[in-house]
Amino acid sequence: LRAFIQLAKELDLHVILRPGPYICAEWDLGGLPSWLLADPDMKLRTTYSGFIDAVDIFFEKLMPSVAPLQYTYGGPIIAVQVENEYGAYAKDTGYMESVKQILLKHGIIEFLMTSDNKDGLSQGAVDGALSTMNFKHFQRSYFEHLDSVQPNLPKMVMEFWTGWFDSWGNYHMVFNAEALIDNMKKILDQKASINLYMFHGGTNFGFMNGALELPSYQPDITSYDYDAPLSEAGDYTPKYKKIRQLLMTQFNLKLIDPPPPTHKAAYGIVAMNEYLPLWSSLELVGKPIHSALPMNMEKFPINDGNGQSYGYALYETKIRHGGLLKSNLNVHDRAQIFFNSKSQGFLDYKKNRLCVPVLQSYEKSTLSFLVENRGRVNYGLNLDTQRKGLTGNLTLDEKPLEEFKIYPMEMKQDFINSLEKAKWTKVPLQPWLPAFFRGTLQISGTPRDTFVRLDEFEKGVVFVNGKNLGRYWILGPQKTLYLPAPWLKEGDNKIVLFEESKGGGAISFVNEPELGKPVD
Repeated sequence: LRAFIQLAKELDLHVILRPGPYICAEWDLGGLPSWLLADPDMKLRTTYSGFIDAVDIFFEKLMPSVAPLQYTYGGPIIAVQVENEYGAYAKDTGYMESVKQILLKHGIIEFLMTSDNKDGLSQGAVDGALSTMNFKHFQRSYFEHLDSVQPNLPKMVMEFWTGWFDSWGNYHMVFNAEALIDNMKKILDQKASINLYMFHGGTNFGFMNGALELPSYQPDITSYDYDAPLSEAGDYTPKYKKIRQLLMTQFNLKLIDPPPPTHKAAYGIVAMNEYLPLWSSLELVGKPIHSALPMNMEKFPINDGNGQSYGYALYETKIRHGGLLKSNLNVHDRAQIFFNSKSQGFLDYKKNRLCVPVLQSYEKSTLSFLVENRGRVNYGLNLDTQRKGLTGNLTLDEKPLEEFKIYPMEMKQDFINSLEKAKWTKVPLQPWLPAFFRGTLQISGTPRDTFVRLDEFEKGVVFVNGKNLGRYWILGPQKTLYLPAPWLKEGDNKIVLFEESKGGGAISFVNEPELGKPVD
């Protein structure tokens, strides 16, 4: 963070620092660490001691690296935002003042601001901070309301939404360029300052995407292109050119020519011809956790007591008979069910029961649950409930399942690299799934940005040289994953897929993204 802020100074940019602790940003749990939810009484974004004490410790560690970069000390930070859109949450009237005081305590001396939508302006405000607004479509009444809340003060749109984010199974959301320019001009005509969110599209690399629950659960996709003026891959868009022209006209500016666009590479097809079933990788996960009852990921005794934040977890128990399996809505978020390692189907928020085969013998059989955390909700009133894994009892013919063996499948880089030790084989005609698939991308010369296309696979995760690029799903809307050049190297690049449901033969590396059917 410090290096990024210093780079902004080198480029003669000012910085509005928005350190949270909650940032939303369509990030898992709005950027808050999942270990907070190991406390069964946790009340996020309140003055509850377990939370506000953690905020104090966080800022105590963070601020020494950024406070010296404030404008008063010659740095680029001209303002600091207190929390983010708290008016839409507003569970504790003393919380915003507490966060403000913690910021001041740890060295923040610059101008303070808050950021809310129209309906949250009053409840998200805090004494001594300028209230700003977030919206996509201009309405004069917004500014009239802002004037009524804080008369005779500068106006600012902290987040003017240039597009929108996407969720799995929906369309690719866009914002027409002409409409954006029209709204932006109306804002500027109000003599208001404006911050474009997003100006540059981004990526939810790894397992970092968030989700919405309004009211049904909808996880965000890997791409955070956002239909922004600069794309996820940093490319110019028609929006960028129109915004540039508007600013030159509105303020009588002469701007230098932008740098030339970066060239993307189409590296072609890579055969994913090596194969490792999930069950063959378990010995590399480490010793399993033993628990009499289901245990949510945040309570796993791993990572120095901080639990599991992201990824999958495999739960196994023994049964003597089949019957009707009920999740009782305790599968968070999606579980693939296995009977003696053979897939029987899925349980999630929409499907909460499944038939387990009737056993033909009196010997115990294994019932397994591969549970995926698909992303914690990042906005709304349900943050406190975002525990993942098996969060309570599951029943088989109304009897609770007990005595679990649990494998945390975090799929961190060390684990992916350790798969080199495993016994990979050629892909069989009918792969035993879930499984890892491996191939090699060969690059001659300096690597370039590219996009990964996975038409022959269904749902899983891509790893490049051991690092988690992100999730893919045939459900869409996105059909490609952005792969930045710095993730690649000249020579051999190891590509590993973790595929849940369908074994494919090859993937391809193309020079253009496909984010799905656009809807404005």
